Amino acid sequence: MLTLTELKSLLATPQRIVITTHHKPDGDAMGSSLGLYGYLIQKGHHVKVVTPTDYPSFLHWMPNNGDVIIFTEEQEKATKLVDEASIIFCLDFSTLGRINELGELVRAAGAKKVMIDHHLEPEDFDDYRHWDINACAAAQLVYDFIVNQLDDKAGINKDVASCLYTGIMTDSGSFRFESATSNVYRIAADLIDLGAEHWKIHQAVYDNASEDRLRFLGYCLSNKLEVIREYNTAIISVTKEELYRFKSETGDTEGVVNYALSINGVRLAALIIERTDKVKLSVRSTGDFPANEICKKYFNGGGHRNAAGGASEKPLNEVVEEFKSILEEYKNQLIA
Repeated sequence: MLTLTELKSLLATPQRIVITTHHKPDGDAMGSSLGLYGYLIQKGHHVKVVTPTDYPSFLHWMPNNGDVIIFTEEQEKATKLVDEASIIFCLDFSTLGRINELGELVRAAGAKKVMIDHHLEPEDFDDYRHWDINACAAAQLVYDFIVNQLDDKAGINKDVASCLYTGIMTDSGSFRFESATSNVYRIAADLIDLGAEHWKIHQAVYDNASEDRLRFLGYCLSNKLEVIREYNTAIISVTKEELYRFKSETGDTEGVVNYALSINGVRLAALIIERTDKVKLSVRSTGDFPANEICKKYFNGGGHRNAAGGASEKPLNEVVEEFKSILEEYKNQLIA
């Protein structure tokens, strides 16, 4: 493993750097990536953000978004960048499987790999690790990396601050999750002082929905929501045909599961979606209920205690029934 001194020595001279993040990047993935990008280009490095897939249009406003390379759309260019990189920053994921085909390219690359992440059970592919499962967001750790490890708070300009604020805001549920500690609020305040216009960022992310997305949300809540009071659980299941009917785009299903969790008395909520290749689950919980345990044990996934995900090769209806069958095992925790 690299020491911090060795990493700082590397970063003292211009490097060819790739920053990558997880499949279907969210606000934290793109906020931390573009925030670090904005910092490193100030230092004279040759930097590119390479994402495994596309990401929601409501994140495209972020500074330097136009420089992002999407692997599935520019595979040859992305492969060349990874092959030629001297440093690869891996943000907001802890296992290479989270970046799909890009994972094996990163594994084989001769570059030094730097992981900045807050997920459980990191895979040992990295040369330097800034990792804390108690951090509310990868963007919080990027802030800490720049300010405290590199001792370079002056490198956080308005663009960097705006991106990092976005990551912290989205992954903390607009500062309402338990992970939003007093220290997170201090960092957010610092980023505002450094130029992040928090009201504009909130509007760009949360008040920028398409008409189709709102109609899809209304349909899910009116027609697809199932509340199982016996287990204090709510489930929303969506078919491929329903996604097509509402012209669903990347990001349109984000946050839908939280509406199910917001129902009075509900402790566990799942959004179960039939995708082209498999069925995907997004699971949320309150308190100490282990959403990640269910995803890891039954659906080839994992994540945080209160926010996790998984997938299954089975048909949608079978996945829904399997999820329901699991609830009895956790009944005592769900009704406590």
